[in-house]
Amino acid sequence: MIRLEFALRRKPGMSRAEFQEYWRERHGPLVARHSTTLAIHRYIQLHTLDDPINDALAEARGGMEPEYDGVAELWWTSPDAFAAFSSEAGQAAAMELLEDEQQFIDLPNSPLWFAYEYPQVNPTEYMVATAHSPLVKLFFCLRQPSTQSLDEAQLYWRTNHGPLIRSVSTGFRMQRYLQVHYCEHALEADLTGPRGTRVAPYAGHAEAWFNRADLMTMANVPEATRAMELAIEDEAKFIDFQRSAMWIGKEHVFIDRR
Repeated sequence: MIRLEFALRRKPGMSRAEFQEYWRERHGPLVARHSTTLAIHRYIQLHTLDDPINDALAEARGGMEPEYDGVAELWWTSPDAFAAFSSEAGQAAAMELLEDEQQFIDLPNSPLWFAYEYPQVNPTEYMVATAHSPLVKLFFCLRQPSTQSLDEAQLYWRTNHGPLIRSVSTGFRMQRYLQVHYCEHALEADLTGPRGTRVAPYAGHAEAWFNRADLMTMANVPEATRAMELAIEDEAKFIDFQRSAMWIGKEHVFIDRR
């Protein structure tokens, strides 16, 4: 299974609410209509919430990039499935999607990248932070310090930070946690070129699901406070906070063929 992550910023002049409404009501169904042609296995929109938790997460790390307005997340069963983009029908579908993206997305400032996921705390694969669920999904797209290579940062993240978070996950009251690591693929240039993408891809992202009430009361729970301190201390060993971003959102599922 391989994923495409597309972190989105809205076009200038649009409010976040207008952007998310167009994305959900117009673009989402369009992607679903072309999903068979493009061999898309899953497609989820993560809509950023306007919530003071976002500012608190960034402040705890000494400041971060502004949160994105949302993330489009797509899955394919394997890289071989990308052959669908080469067919005449696939090229036409991809062009129609790009033309619609231009209506609401600030494409040059919306990076995209391919990735593989590594489950860390994973009681169920069917956890979704829907609009009517008490769950929220935390999205943490990260870049490594200039002193580390991508491979070095990803190795530390996977072999040191992952076990640490697993050990303190109950203190966090974390429901699920995945590491999703950037991987290079030739199709990336075919997608970023027509979009004029100026922002470099991230080294990957962490995603975690929490009960929203738990996040709001975490500061009053000693175990959660200590878990947060340990996590941030270790994050600083492989993450450049100033070039990374973190926020919470709600998921809207359009395609799920699992």
